[in-house]
Amino acid sequence: MSEPKRKNRENRQHGDRAAALNLFPLPPETEARLVIYADLLHKWQKTINLVAASTLPQLWTRHFADSLQVQAAMPAARIWADLGAGAGFPGLVTAIRLADVPGVEVHLIESDQRKCAFLREVSRETLAPAIVHQGRIEDILPELAAPIEAVSARALAPVPILLGYAENLLDKGAVGLFLKGEHLADELTDSAALGTFARYEFSSIPSVTSVSARLLVVKARAG
Repeated sequence: MSEPKRKNRENRQHGDRAAALNLFPLPPETEARLVIYADLLHKWQKTINLVAASTLPQLWTRHFADSLQVQAAMPAARIWADLGAGAGFPGLVTAIRLADVPGVEVHLIESDQRKCAFLREVSRETLAPAIVHQGRIEDILPELAAPIEAVSARALAPVPILLGYAENLLDKGAVGLFLKGEHLADELTDSAALGTFARYEFSSIPSVTSVSARLLVVKARAG
């Protein structure tokens, strides 16, 4: 890569990082952990498809800031479960954001062995309070002994399927926080799932990183 192209890329990355930190100002130690995360992601991306290559120039806004809004919607939660953790969005970012808070556990559930290895390395290098579970969601969730307060997922499955995965946690008081795209309205009117929908209260928050996305908040109805 030529020197002008390299500098241009570095300037774009610096601007993207500044934009993300403008949305979510962070303590220096948290920012430093995310820098480690970003460096490791770029390194591992060369051999594992962790994120779409087209999104790498906007890593800080597209992935880090997008994930930070999940934790910001439920700031008091300390015990999290993240379904289909993938490259760690939003669950590992949540763990890094709460790394200096006592009593935090973020359970990252991912079936892909290589992605689990990546998640464990980032957790180790950043000292994030994340516990990585390799396996299918429906097998891992029933085995979690911790009282889960919040359950998150990003671009994993339609709402009815997410509710099927998380229903036991939601019914015990956990709050669902699911990052969804432009088809959310269609997913919430799926006639095959109306009986399931009746058991929950839904609200949504506009995404700070995409005009077409929303953060869906799900709670079990009282009684």
